[in-house]
Amino acid sequence: MRKHPLVTNQYYHIYNRGVDKRDIFSDKKDLNRFILSIKQFNKIYPVGSIRDNVRDKIVSKYLKRRGKDADALVSIVCFCLNPNHFHFILKQEADGGISEFLKRLLGGYTKYFNLTHKRSGALFQGRFKSRLIDSEQYFLKIFPYVNINHMIHDIPEEKRFLVSSSDVEYEKMVFDIVSKKEAENLLAFYGNKNNFKNECLKVSSIIREQREEVSSFLEEE
Repeated sequence: MRKHPLVTNQYYHIYNRGVDKRDIFSDKKDLNRFILSIKQFNKIYPVGSIRDNVRDKIVSKYLKRRGKDADALVSIVCFCLNPNHFHFILKQEADGGISEFLKRLLGGYTKYFNLTHKRSGALFQGRFKSRLIDSEQYFLKIFPYVNINHMIHDIPEEKRFLVSSSDVEYEKMVFDIVSKKEAENLLAFYGNKNNFKNECLKVSSIIREQREEVSSFLEEE
């Protein structure tokens, strides 16, 4: 049981990494599957496998009837998928929403990854980590930190194609994974996308210079 419950309408920093710090994406196909899983599993209504959803067109019919953002378990504000770990800023939209979303996402992706790469066992390091964003100080650091998290880490050049992050969506103002409503609220707080981008770069620079700060962001509850 978590030290602090995940409360609806609150914002959380959610993260985890590969077991034994291993990569969770081996190629672009893996990354694209994880992204597809994020989109498919973020719904309150029951879902089966991605294969079955595509085959039976359950998801497409439901979305057409209810709208893209209807009945989401969580709203995604920022995210970064790195070769061996991930970060999200999530707002819980339904009771138990974050836990259900991560159970589906990580469970489904692990099953896919193990089948594809002929392995067995856990892929992620235990249960996902969570931290409530409950102070202005943490808010001002963690949103930029997650949005361009890949720039904080020294990701080898040959693995940079295995990165996907919300900074691209904010730069292009085209929101696919990120909730458009939450994005608009965040940009309104900073004034515009350029101000937000500059703040992200500022925070990234500070953290890279003072690497010990990273551990405080990733402290387990």
